[in-house]
Amino acid sequence: MNVGIPKEIKESEYRVSLTPGGAYELVGSGNKVFVQSGAGLGSGYSNQGYTDAGAKILGIIKKVYASSDLIVKVKEPIKSEYPLIKKNQIIFTYLHLASNKKLVEALLNSGSTCIAYETIEKNGSFPLLAPMSEVAGRIAAIAGTYYLGINFGGQGLLISGISGVPPGWYPDLEQGLL
Repeated sequence: MNVGIPKEIKESEYRVSLTPGGAYELVGSGNKVFVQSGAGLGSGYSNQGYTDAGAKILGIIKKVYASSDLIVKVKEPIKSEYPLIKKNQIIFTYLHLASNKKLVEALLNSGSTCIAYETIEKNGSFPLLAPMSEVAGRIAAIAGTYYLGINFGGQGLLISGISGVPPGWYPDLEQGLL
């Protein structure tokens, strides 16, 4: 099978759907892997890492889609990708279809087969969604702490504490602790 890894072009998305190690495994199993130039840079993977793994680097996204039976992405295709999706191609990514009617229509019109990571279930759990939910939960606590700062309308709550100041302390609280 020809597997395509396009560079994510959704704003503020730096992840890549396949590591060079994953490319190595796919190539070793008899597949061809096509990676768009620079697709892994935001995640710390160079083009050279992919070529060392046996993947072929393609310069533009159009070539990745045109060369591939299976497109593996991190995020849903955006409008500029809709025309690149071809009939009988498999799209494997997070799709979030419930909130995007235009994407649903584009995918239906393409004649492709689309598999959403968030819908894959095994024994009552969602193995592809669970790690992302865990990361989001951990980041939420960090982001929430950041927005407790005075600059964002918070009361300047010091969550971590420092020497001589207990965690969760801020001056207006009588007892000093939450």
